[in-house]
Amino acid sequence: MEPKVISGIQFSHLPSSYVRPESERPNLSEVEECHNVPVVDMGCGDRSLIIKQIGDACRDYGFFQVINHGVPKEIVDSILEVARAFFSLSVEEKMMLYSDDPSKTMRLSTSFNVKKETVHNWRDYLRLHCYPLEKYAPEWPSNPSSFKDVVSSYCKEVRELGFRLEEAISESLGLAKDRVRHILGEQGQHMAINFYPQCPEPELTYGLPAHTDPNALTILLQDLQVAGLQVQKDGKWLSVKPQQDAFVVNIGDQLQALSNGKYKSVWHRAVVNAEKERLSVASFLCPCDSANISAPKSLTDGGDPTIYRDFTYAEYYKKFWSRNLDQEHCLELFKN
Repeated sequence: MEPKVISGIQFSHLPSSYVRPESERPNLSEVEECHNVPVVDMGCGDRSLIIKQIGDACRDYGFFQVINHGVPKEIVDSILEVARAFFSLSVEEKMMLYSDDPSKTMRLSTSFNVKKETVHNWRDYLRLHCYPLEKYAPEWPSNPSSFKDVVSSYCKEVRELGFRLEEAISESLGLAKDRVRHILGEQGQHMAINFYPQCPEPELTYGLPAHTDPNALTILLQDLQVAGLQVQKDGKWLSVKPQQDAFVVNIGDQLQALSNGKYKSVWHRAVVNAEKERLSVASFLCPCDSANISAPKSLTDGGDPTIYRDFTYAEYYKKFWSRNLDQEHCLELFKN
């Protein structure tokens, strides 16, 4: 039977549909803490330093944390509060928003793609389209009553932060400040509010298995109480400890293609916890469907071959959602 939501239900053991084959388990004892996560202070006043740090992080890690990022603390605190309140609603109320159709612009769902996958992930999530707000916010949940206002404010702030980051990324590649944004077009914005309930046997499953993000840029707000994000670096899995008043930013597949492979779309995953539930809010900036993703000529002039063929974001996204999350990197299908 296909799963419905798991939040709000007590489990004494892990249902068999969530148990990974032995070769695919997280091997939590082998995961080390990532002590040298690049941290970029967006408020330091030295733009050339910010651009250099972001460029180094995109090339060497595929992700970084930002502090003094300009998103007001009260807006960040409010979204965590309203997200907790939402997932505390009764199972019956949440089920009214449930759907396993990925094309819906607002849905509560579980796992990743329950229609296609053989093993499920220990996660419930509320998936929202967020831009333009006047189009999508009316269909969002009206319980808790402050949900629409709080999430709208957060979306606006994070979108602006994303644009500032894209400008720095563009300059770090030696391009004009607005070049990356120009290629990506009128960007869409999605959000996944993820809830990972306490898990009776966390070593047997994932909140989300290893994947790269299909979009351009992901801005993640982590729960300070519980670590769960892990990233792959040099073939090893490293745990990224949440940092006070910081966002984790990671490069998605579109920026790897656009940078001609200079910047890495990082493999990452979410693990779960036996003692504590965990919450995270992932915001995604996505190229417009018709955006033609191709590396600017200046990035292939020096004799570097063009790694990826040109494609539209719509073509890429369709391919991404037709696969299992943890299959080979979707970008491999677009190589020259």
